[in-house]
Amino acid sequence: MPQDSMDTTPATPPRSPDTEAVHAGREDLAALGLHVAPLDLSTTYPSPDSRAEAARLDEFAATGARLEGPPVYARLDNPTVARFETALARLERTEAAVAFASGMAALSAVLLERASRGLRHVVAVRPLYGCSDHLLTSGLLGTETTWTDPAGIADAIRPDTGLVMVETPANPTLAEMDLAAVAHSCGSVPLLVDNTFATPVLQRPVEHGARIVLHSATKYLGGHGDVLGGVVACDEETARGLRRIRFATGGVLHPLAGYLLLRGLATLPVRVRAQSATAAELARRLAADPRVARVHYPRLGGAMVSFEVHGDPHSVIAGVRLITPAVSLGSVDTLIQHPGSISHRIIGETHRRTGGIGEKLLRMSVGLEDVEDLWRDLDAALDASSDAASRAASNGAEGGVTGLGDRSSAPPRREPERAGR
Repeated sequence: MPQDSMDTTPATPPRSPDTEAVHAGREDLAALGLHVAPLDLSTTYPSPDSRAEAARLDEFAATGARLEGPPVYARLDNPTVARFETALARLERTEAAVAFASGMAALSAVLLERASRGLRHVVAVRPLYGCSDHLLTSGLLGTETTWTDPAGIADAIRPDTGLVMVETPANPTLAEMDLAAVAHSCGSVPLLVDNTFATPVLQRPVEHGARIVLHSATKYLGGHGDVLGGVVACDEETARGLRRIRFATGGVLHPLAGYLLLRGLATLPVRVRAQSATAAELARRLAADPRVARVHYPRLGGAMVSFEVHGDPHSVIAGVRLITPAVSLGSVDTLIQHPGSISHRIIGETHRRTGGIGEKLLRMSVGLEDVEDLWRDLDAALDASSDAASRAASNGAEGGVTGLGDRSSAPPRREPERAGR
């Protein structure tokens, strides 16, 4: 190109994730005379030029490219959902994002997209979210999975391997792995990283070599426990295949969910940082508590804390009053659950042990409450757990049954264990 014809327009400097969270997907609002993104609930749209529509649909069927011009039908595209997809892609720094009705619908679409290319083999590292593990193990979608540790990824890859899947920090142990090293081991096989726990505030996997990023948008992206959704951030080629799968299978994100998720992104950085600060302090206190056997907290930080108690973990669940004993995570309020009973029950005891998920392990998603209020609630619940263990030990001594142990068997004060593989 001749020098005098070159584009000399200054490049737009990259914006901070804090700014992208507020403005991405909304840049056209001022020109539309709007301040808040509109909610489009239409299921269908007028198509007066049927010949032109036929051409557009032929192009979509062939390529999976997002339709140019007005929408046709909500299963193809929706303007509100598209805004959320644009914003999430900008936060993850990928070319595109495709939203689905749930995180599991999103993962299913990825597996189906790879299988459509004849690539049905998956290499995966435990632990993963329990339902992800179950989907891969069950073969419900015709996939075959080889489970390995990070060091064994390269050796596990076959000619028909379509995907390597990891989760870091992992659910529920918060184990971390070196994403750059994992991506190197994958070679040309796409690496999918479940980034639900970290969010793009703390970690952007594509910057370390991943090609596909999965989120259960139900969690931190929504952030208020009132919306169900999933999203895949990826390159445009992968996105085109995912759009075709979504159209064929119907796992679309409802526009209201898209609206709530876009709104949730605006406060994502603020929420994650505030929740992480409280989580780090609770992890520190739990690690110094003689009633707690072990604490898992990632080097990366974040709002998730897992810990193992000396006493009865179920008594901790039953003993909290401020903290909500419930599955899920990422909400503004603090949740606690027993993975072996709920989130990872479906994968079975043997595979739970393989993934480091013991029966004494509890997983806590820290919200926005005051740290002192949360600690008082935890302290009382831990007392209840110790009391239950003491009663069990007494009954065991009288009846010849081994007890669960009590505070006298606890280790000395220690720092939180920063989870690693």
